[in-house]
Amino acid sequence: MSESTAPAPLPAARKAGCPFDPPEDLARLRRDHPISPMAYPDGHIGWLVTSHALVRAVLADPRFSHRADLTHSPLSGARTGAPRPAPPGIFTSMDPPEHTRYRRLLTGQFTVRRMRRLTGRIHEITAEHLDAMERQGPPVDLMEAFALPIPSLVICELLGVPTTERAGFQSDMSKLMSLEVSTDEKIAAFGTLQAFMLDLVLAKRAEPADDLLSGLVTGTDLTDEELTNIGGVLMGAGFETTANMLSLGAYALLGHPEQLAALRADTGLTDKAVEELLRYLSIIPGTVRAALEDVELGGQLVRAGQSVMVSIPAANRDPEHFADPDTLDLHRPTAGHVAFGHGIHQCLGQQLARVEMQVGIPALFARFPTLRLAVPPDEVPLRTDMMIYGVHRLPVTWDKG
Repeated sequence: MSESTAPAPLPAARKAGCPFDPPEDLARLRRDHPISPMAYPDGHIGWLVTSHALVRAVLADPRFSHRADLTHSPLSGARTGAPRPAPPGIFTSMDPPEHTRYRRLLTGQFTVRRMRRLTGRIHEITAEHLDAMERQGPPVDLMEAFALPIPSLVICELLGVPTTERAGFQSDMSKLMSLEVSTDEKIAAFGTLQAFMLDLVLAKRAEPADDLLSGLVTGTDLTDEELTNIGGVLMGAGFETTANMLSLGAYALLGHPEQLAALRADTGLTDKAVEELLRYLSIIPGTVRAALEDVELGGQLVRAGQSVMVSIPAANRDPEHFADPDTLDLHRPTAGHVAFGHGIHQCLGQQLARVEMQVGIPALFARFPTLRLAVPPDEVPLRTDMMIYGVHRLPVTWDKG
């Protein structure tokens, strides 16, 4: 094995002054070694895939498993202990037929009527938070005042969580997503979240309402343990990613005033703008699969049992699929981007996330036409210490009318 392809950790260092670009080494690997040996934090030697074509190939291939007991985490601090089977209900870390069973039950709860009702509430919740920002006056932390509370309230309404409980689960979920929090703190946060969700499940059994969790309680034979874990998965997925897309998306548009001007000038551009921001920012570093058998991939032999990390940011910046991929262009065709994954594990709540962005981002800039950063760009604290990229805070200001 040559020095250039010797196993190395997942590239993580981002170029100074380029908060929207993936680590530079990903582009080099994609060009020279689109599948390359990778050293995982626990000592496992597996692979890293960086080209768009190979990423989609892995995610669509049933010979690559997503089972938690077979895969090794590529992120230091993301998982504690040895790989072990996913608990009942953690369908995101399972293969068919278990994954198929849970996914089918959940898909049945994402009804058109429920999504339409939530869309109306997203408009209301967004307007309420913009009103509060306007009353408070500048400057504000856009993450705290806008990006976090909107998806948090939406997922609360979807699952039937009392909004008074929102702050607690936000704090505990942030600890689970951190790459720097101790194992003991993560275990404690997980225990608190589990207890909270179990109490919610029991409350829905006693008094069902018109929400997704009540629908699962009354319409399926899922156990309390399964429902608790499913609720936890949906809760975590329902606000961390969208919150960071709202804040980082706003930051990116502020950093590209010509693109922001195009969005303001043409409301019909909103849907394409959201897809381009999803592609361009790619806040999730990737996902990992394990080979169930020997597989030839991109000219390399992946041995049975080896983990394969697929890089979402690298795939979404691949010049073989996207012209001039390092440029933010709200008019570009974005078909085939993998911001929500690909294959059977593609994000279940992607349409809800899209609606939150399609409503939130245009409304923010319409309400505050002079919105701008309140600090120099290099003082915006980036989430390089978290599994999901974004900003910890986004101080903004505007001219009061």
